Amino acid sequence: MHQQEVLAINIATVRAQIAEAAQRVGRQPEEIILVAVSKTKPLELVKIAYELGITHFGENRIQEALPKIAAFHPSDVRWHMIGHLQTNKARKVVGQFDCIHSIDSLHLAETLNHHVASFNLTGSQRQPVLLQVNISGETSKEGIELDMVISLARQIVTLEHLEIQGLMTMAPLVNNLEKARPVFRSLRELRDRLQKEVPECSWQHLSMGMTDDYQVAIEEGATIVRIGRAIFGERVKKGTSQ
Repeated sequence: MHQQEVLAINIATVRAQIAEAAQRVGRQPEEIILVAVSKTKPLELVKIAYELGITHFGENRIQEALPKIAAFHPSDVRWHMIGHLQTNKARKVVGQFDCIHSIDSLHLAETLNHHVASFNLTGSQRQPVLLQVNISGETSKEGIELDMVISLARQIVTLEHLEIQGLMTMAPLVNNLEKARPVFRSLRELRDRLQKEVPECSWQHLSMGMTDDYQVAIEEGATIVRIGRAIFGERVKKGTSQ
């Protein structure tokens, strides 16, 4: 079977499961953005996925992502930085990614804000970002500690060149998907609280759910799911599966 046929089947299956999960809780499938995680995958597969209707792509590593973005940037394609962003590399993402999912400290936010200000001479554009929260408390995961999110959000919202659009998290790898549900529910509840505590932001997005757990995440309110393996197949490099 050709790559295009495989991708077409995979994408159709994922979209059908997104629709089923949304409908189970009275949501519309159109509310959920499907980000195809294209890390480690060749540009050829990205282009095939685009021809099959995918317009949002997620990358983890800047050095891998930038050549892809430079080579492929149709007007309707949106690139998402979903991996950990080091402060010393913040300058490189400016003007390249439509959304950065991994803001996890005030220092990173301030550094990124500075670079956006320098890049954007008109001062009219703001960089959409999500705050990454370590809901599960796992030491192996990046993200803001749960009890620090509100105070940090109040500081980041004052940065004039960043636009906080929501939250991102990763659930633990579990055999029983119901064990991931409390993580997603906690992020939604945090979002609801932030809408009251920090009303300057829309808090419209919850980026949560990957190949193994995205249906549960949608049932708990995900507006962005980050799907790699279920679309492109097994990754070819070591790293966290999406």
